[in-house]
Amino acid sequence: MAYDLEEQEKIDALKAWWERYGTLLMVAALVVVAGIGGWRGWQWYQGHQSNQAMGYFEALEAAADQKGDDAVLRIKAASTTLREEYAQSAYTSRGVLVAARALERRGDLDGAREQLQWLLQDKTDPALVPVARLRLAGVLLEQKHYDEALALLDGTAPDGFAGLYADRRGDILAVQGKSSAAIEAWRDALKALGTDPTAQIVELKIDALTGV
Repeated sequence: MAYDLEEQEKIDALKAWWERYGTLLMVAALVVVAGIGGWRGWQWYQGHQSNQAMGYFEALEAAADQKGDDAVLRIKAASTTLREEYAQSAYTSRGVLVAARALERRGDLDGAREQLQWLLQDKTDPALVPVARLRLAGVLLEQKHYDEALALLDGTAPDGFAGLYADRRGDILAVQGKSSAAIEAWRDALKALGTDPTAQIVELKIDALTGV
């Protein structure tokens, strides 16, 4: 009988504990389960987004190697989709650079400019911003927007770009007829480039402008 009484006391205590903490325990368990499911769902979503972005990037690359107006339309369509639906993907910023280069080669300077300006404004991939600035300065040079092009190259150049920025600045100044300033910029480029093969091209520019 004593055993039965003791057992009943334990059952009553367990019931009291469950009434007090049972709901909280169930909620906590559901939160854990939901958290695990949510994390796995997020991982799946991220992987799905990455695969989708990769598909558009590959389509853009393929179109960039093709000729004709249809190729241009596909380039712009793929780039637009990447920018609007997969802006955070690493494939997008690289795809924009591919699109800009392809459009520039085809003489669509406005299209190339629009691509590069988006990349500068988006800044999702900071490592590509210096490249975009240099490339955009080149497009603006071709469009004869010299002041805008020089503005992109003003200030301290990012690490590893000092020589290339100075070289492009020299190109712009030379077209403007500012020979002395152009030569000075190219000489700055030579110092920064060192043994880089690009230095030989810069030397040829200086020779051509000085008549050597």
